[in-house]
Amino acid sequence: MSRPVEAVIAQAREFLGERITTNAALREQHSHGEDSQPRSLPDAVAFMERGEEAARVLALCHQHGVPVVPFGAGTSLEGHVTPVRGGISLDLSRMTRVLQVNPADMDCRVEAGVTRQQLNAHLRDQGLFFPVDPGSECSIGGMCATRASGTAAVRYGTIRENVLGLQVALPDGRLIETGGRVRKAATGYDLTHLMLGSEGTLGVITEIQLRLHGIPEAMSAAICQFDDLAGAVDSVIAILQAGIPIARIELLDDVQMGACIAYSKLDGYTARPTLLLEFHGSPAGVAEQAALAEEITAGFGASGFQWATDAAERNRLWKARHDAYWAALALRPGHRGLATDAIVPISRMTELIVGAKGDIEQSGLLAPIVGHVGDGNFHTVILVPPGEDGLARAWALDKRIVGRALALGGSCSGEHGIGIGKREFLEAEHGAETLAVMRQIKTALDPRGIMNPGKVFLN
Repeated sequence: MSRPVEAVIAQAREFLGERITTNAALREQHSHGEDSQPRSLPDAVAFMERGEEAARVLALCHQHGVPVVPFGAGTSLEGHVTPVRGGISLDLSRMTRVLQVNPADMDCRVEAGVTRQQLNAHLRDQGLFFPVDPGSECSIGGMCATRASGTAAVRYGTIRENVLGLQVALPDGRLIETGGRVRKAATGYDLTHLMLGSEGTLGVITEIQLRLHGIPEAMSAAICQFDDLAGAVDSVIAILQAGIPIARIELLDDVQMGACIAYSKLDGYTARPTLLLEFHGSPAGVAEQAALAEEITAGFGASGFQWATDAAERNRLWKARHDAYWAALALRPGHRGLATDAIVPISRMTELIVGAKGDIEQSGLLAPIVGHVGDGNFHTVILVPPGEDGLARAWALDKRIVGRALALGGSCSGEHGIGIGKREFLEAEHGAETLAVMRQIKTALDPRGIMNPGKVFLN
């Protein structure tokens, strides 16, 4: 441990007490997320309970040149929370207060460690809900840092569309407020959206002002299956182009559906390409939307339609979708999972997904496909074989799929972010001049380079 880190720990202990620790088990817990990157231990873990504490720790780290890596729930899939250069892992998981709810204005303010599940449990008696649903137990601060999305983005938008303002601790210890409670404003630079997706490289998000939505009067879920993958994806494009206000539409290929049948005990289904759909609105509106979607998908070869308005059955279907990652891992015990995250304009989805399926078959690896196809985003869970070349083969497949997406006018990441895993694609996607501007912003806000070093940029 270097002397600067020791100085930070000693001075932070004056106001954090035992909430800054060098305990080996806690350092190991904070050495990685749910990704395939090499683990790296922080020198210490500091547990925050208020934004002001985060600002004070940052001021100390800025003074001594010590790296800081924000840590929420640890669900990162691109190595965002790995402290590749040691330093302080700044854990915000204890910042779990819902600070304010404004039912009439349909907004609220929360601390960064609140999860979407905790927030929706708090809101359930007020007829409101927060719709951004990445599927796992994510903290809302982490969702903001990675510009998260999820299954409901096709109707309600991503985290970007649902954040009104932020409190951010800057690298030099200043605590600033961005945005506000109004739905629009034309005043100054949009610092709120600069921080969204910055992955802890510009500051630490400590509080969030969120948009809320009314709980729909009626909800209906459906599941249908196809003989081929192209028919399933083509039907999604047709539904979107028809203007049906669908709430969620998710794709599982035959391999992923087979995994979910086994893992989640989805009796009555077969291992074929499958769509899960959900409709929100009035009872009459939901029925009309569902009927139109059924008609469209039938034209592309869908069969076995099953509709569910019962909350328990809907939850069972969506839990199976949310458990898809673990279902995929269960196909090959002892294998790790490497998740890809490509996105293209919706008209190019069939070309990308069918092409990716061919890439998977040629690679000889097992990689189930699952996707938020309502906004052009899909994932593969590449199961990494044990052995010396397993990870290299998986990364080669990932790069091939990303290359396809970029060639079709897409992006290397629709929701997971850059972190460590996608750094090499940033210049190809945005261009050298744009990347240079990003570096200038980083240098202006973090001149000592202490904020989550080694992420987003290759050096």
